[in-house]
Amino acid sequence: MIISQYKAFVIREEKDGSFSRGIENKSIGLLPEGDVLIKVKYAALNYKDALSSSGHKGITRNYPHTPGVDACGIVEMSESSDFNVGDAVIVTSYDFGMNTSGGFQEYIRVPATWPVILPNNMTLEESMVLGTAGFTAALSLYKMEQNGQEPSMGPVLVTGSTGGVGSMAVAILAQNGYEVVAASGKKEAHEYLKNLGATSIISREAVDDKSGRPLLKNQWAGAIDTVGDNTLATCIKACGRNGSIAVCGLVQSHKLETTVYPFILNGVNVLGIETAETPRKIRLKIWELLANEWKPKHLDAIKKIIRLNDLEEYIQLMLNGQSKGRVLVKF
Repeated sequence: MIISQYKAFVIREEKDGSFSRGIENKSIGLLPEGDVLIKVKYAALNYKDALSSSGHKGITRNYPHTPGVDACGIVEMSESSDFNVGDAVIVTSYDFGMNTSGGFQEYIRVPATWPVILPNNMTLEESMVLGTAGFTAALSLYKMEQNGQEPSMGPVLVTGSTGGVGSMAVAILAQNGYEVVAASGKKEAHEYLKNLGATSIISREAVDDKSGRPLLKNQWAGAIDTVGDNTLATCIKACGRNGSIAVCGLVQSHKLETTVYPFILNGVNVLGIETAETPRKIRLKIWELLANEWKPKHLDAIKKIIRLNDLEEYIQLMLNGQSKGRVLVKF
């Protein structure tokens, strides 16, 4: 039964320019226009959500706003022949949760082009443990393999390895037979990373070369980088011949200073990973891979399930760099 009032996590911009956030009652009629009304079962917390919750105008231009770039649930109403009432669906990417009302609420309404039918062999909970983080990590490996990456070439580095994308990258690479080198500044997370499949763990400083040299001794055959800046530059300089670096984050900075030498002497590929507008054909393929042969074995080790009332606490942990794995809001 569809209710007229429901609970939502709302960010408001105050008159003095500050931002407040909390749980409010909202009306179904205030949801954005769309073809599909969905009762949310789970939503996942991502770094973009934490930034949006802080009033980051580069993520969300207008407030009040409900963040949440990942959600899943059951179709309650549909004006599209692609979806029926009762269908289990996943909603990620596009403008969802950024400038369009997102998943941290009991109901969402979206265009018919946004949802994906939940694949066989995947539960709604698993879809959100994976979410944008798992999709990003899987798309990274997919594009790397499209450019010739394979396990026999040697180890693949994952930077920011305890974050959402990093954790999923470690698990998915290990699931596909890769030797995984996880870079992390958190000594207490070493056991966690080994349980995900990391073969070895190196310090954050080991991927922050300050020598100024344009090339370094080959240390890995490829990398999935979530950090950016000098960490990304180091990934590139120390990458083996014809390896690929998937660029999918900028936790450190959006800047990059490097030279052309790794590209013209070692044939290194730098691959941009953009998930928001991934063509639907590839999007469906990635979700099928994640539901089957690419599904990580240790999803339970990555997840933390909370309620909407707990969301503020976990946003703060993420903003403070203290988050680990995937945080799911259960409705």
